[in-house]
Amino acid sequence: MRRIAISVAAVSMSVTLAGCGMLDATGSSDDASPAKGDDITVGLLLPEKANTRYEQFDYPMFKKKVESLTDNKGKVEYANAEADADKQADQMQRMIDSKVDVIVLDAVDAHGIAESVSKAKDAGIPVIAYDRLAEGPIDAYISFDNSLVGEVQGRSLLEALGGDLSVTDKIVMMNGSSTDPNAKQFKAGALSELKGKVTIAKSFDTKDWDPKNAEKNMAEAIDEIGLENIEAVYSANDGMAGGIVKALRAAGVTKLPPITGQDAELSAVQRIVTGEQYMSVYKSYPEEAENAAEMAVARVQGRDIQFDALTRDRVDSPTDQDIPAQLVPVVAITQDNLEDTVIADGFFQVSDICTAEFKDACAEINLK
Repeated sequence: MRRIAISVAAVSMSVTLAGCGMLDATGSSDDASPAKGDDITVGLLLPEKANTRYEQFDYPMFKKKVESLTDNKGKVEYANAEADADKQADQMQRMIDSKVDVIVLDAVDAHGIAESVSKAKDAGIPVIAYDRLAEGPIDAYISFDNSLVGEVQGRSLLEALGGDLSVTDKIVMMNGSSTDPNAKQFKAGALSELKGKVTIAKSFDTKDWDPKNAEKNMAEAIDEIGLENIEAVYSANDGMAGGIVKALRAAGVTKLPPITGQDAELSAVQRIVTGEQYMSVYKSYPEEAENAAEMAVARVQGRDIQFDALTRDRVDSPTDQDIPAQLVPVVAITQDNLEDTVIADGFFQVSDICTAEFKDACAEINLK
């Protein structure tokens, strides 16, 4: 069992691994006497559209899996909050009022949504926190090992600096939104690798994870630190990495410093191909979305054996302890392993990446 403690004020993590292998999670009609049949409604609340993953991958994959698990009788009621916490609270209230059977929630504001989670609980609707650990009485949580994401990003940045590494090297940290508990974990994981090895000259918590805000922040860092003094940039995700590149280009940079990312967005993968971005963290959205769908359906149908098999980990939030959870592994991607990761998994095809604009760059790294 693996256990993680998560706090909004600070991140304190202790991980104990002991038999995290998953049981047969496919389940069957023999697992339990279903509380409900296949004619169920699953509410899915996603947080924003600036990160392309939610509309392109999470929602369609989740919907397809729910349909396959329910013989096409189950349906998904979907809403995207577009980075507006109040809007998400309204969307969740509408789902409670319409009496969906279960809600899968990726919170815009993990703390602020707690009251809505309690309302769902009072209405007898289980809530599964998806990707971000919402506060309140949630029934389960599924996400990636967020501390590990930050550690992978931090190690990759140090590797990119290579033999020139010095504690006097100045880097900029572009962290995620302060309202996202995941951002705090990414930051803590990265700092565990970077502290004492480089100088963090400037650090930002980027409002709404917005690439435009990251671009503005980076311009400020350039003005204060000086282009020639910035050795590398830690970016918590790919969208912000794009904004960082824009700011550096606007300042006249021709040879970009190493820049990290996360999410393996197509534009980021193409920047990795051209060398504009050093790395990204590849997270298997199909695995996360499909397993979340299985958790939701199993919870509603009373399939306890299947649900327990899918939630072998445990996490603590600021409001609740021992929350059943599943933490999905991650991997760093660079020019060296694109074929073995995003392409091998069918996440992208070479033709998606190597369009006319990137054909020469792909040829240079033998991506074909």
